[in-house]
Amino acid sequence: MADPNETRSDHTTTTTTTTTGGSGMGFVVGALVVVVAGLAYFMFAGGDVGGSDDVNITVEGAGAAVEGAAEAVEGTVEGN
Repeated sequence: MADPNETRSDHTTTTTTTTTGGSGMGFVVGALVVVVAGLAYFMFAGGDVGGSDDVNITVEGAGAAVEGAAEAVEGTVEGN
């Protein structure tokens, strides 16, 4: 049996944890996923950019030095 002279006390501890900002973090992660998906689409789409491999450059008023350089470049390009 219990001793009537002995005092006994029960202690109860309650811990409550509150987390905030979960929806804000989800919005940020969702935005990052959309941005990465958009970049991946444009980078890996494999579409033809278009254009041609032919480049024409015209320089006016530079004189004989430019004409000589142009002939040298044409000779080099045609030689390959």
